[in-house]
Amino acid sequence: MKIARVQLEPCVLRKDDPQWRFARGASPATEGAIVTLIAENGAEGYGYGSATPHMGANRETLLAALHTFVPLVTGQGSFDISRIMQALDRALAGHHQAKAAIDCALHDLNAKLLGIPLYQLFGGKLHDAFPVLRILAIKTPDEMAERAAALVTAGFSHLKIKLEGDVARDVSRVAAIRQRVGDGVHLTVDANQAYSAKDAITALNRMAEYAIDVAEQPVGADDFAGLRLVTQSVPMKVEADESAASVDAVFRLVTERIVDSVSLKIPKLGGLRQTLAAANICAAGQVAFRMGAAVGSRLLAAHALHVAAALPGAPYACELGEFARLLDDPFTGVEIEDGCLRVPDLPGCGAIPRRDQAKAAVAS
Repeated sequence: MKIARVQLEPCVLRKDDPQWRFARGASPATEGAIVTLIAENGAEGYGYGSATPHMGANRETLLAALHTFVPLVTGQGSFDISRIMQALDRALAGHHQAKAAIDCALHDLNAKLLGIPLYQLFGGKLHDAFPVLRILAIKTPDEMAERAAALVTAGFSHLKIKLEGDVARDVSRVAAIRQRVGDGVHLTVDANQAYSAKDAITALNRMAEYAIDVAEQPVGADDFAGLRLVTQSVPMKVEADESAASVDAVFRLVTERIVDSVSLKIPKLGGLRQTLAAANICAAGQVAFRMGAAVGSRLLAAHALHVAAALPGAPYACELGEFARLLDDPFTGVEIEDGCLRVPDLPGCGAIPRRDQAKAAVAS
């Protein structure tokens, strides 16, 4: 089926907490773009392009890349994904977040044309649902402990604590949260590159008594030697996020045994096919992986759920529920229930434009 038209729509999602902050910065909203591929028969496939500066794209560069890609997609057969993505790579190096939006929209459209859930394109569903890990923004220790307690009361058993690179303050944050939520809650930490290797080793060894499952990206993205040193020097698992910025980078992290785990993100890696490739590299090298934070519309979370559903690995809680702290989402169809996300079984990814839901309600 040929693609007749491509529509691009900026997407700005306000945060319910305008002061939400992590080590790389703060902003009152999450920005991105919705890509809609419209087939000759009127079927539509949707993809979410994330404008995430610390992963390489802001709103302007994301939209500029997408506008470059529109004529390369229009008129092409929707099932010619390899050909289309090769054309995008030849047109622009990098720009993974824009390419991911096109890739996701193509898969969504094709699954709808076939009348099957998206996970069927990846070999079928191995998992029906995933526990959700919720993220705690950087605030005072007491404020973070209060927010952690509220999330646990709401049914979440996995939390990620954002760190800022101050050893004493960060240890205080972890201690306050553990004391508040008790021993039955799983905790991870994420410094988003804020530490030097030696400070990370000091901080994480001091945090070990609070039963931290995973320490994510403690040092700079390019500091592979420092990342390996931290991995070898602390008791908890160390995970790469920003360092795992491409399939090539994941291959190096795995083959050189630099980390214990890899955070897989569709926008960062450039789409669903690239995410599957990265997961297979991890599995072959016996390095753990999980679905990392998908901050954006429910549309992005839906695509990630379908990939995760088809993977035999991904044993830890996913980070696909951050849409819960964003307002104005133009999509529905994916909701958290009892701290978990269920994989949608509708044709495509299962994310539904709210305008379509409203039309259906009026028609009924």
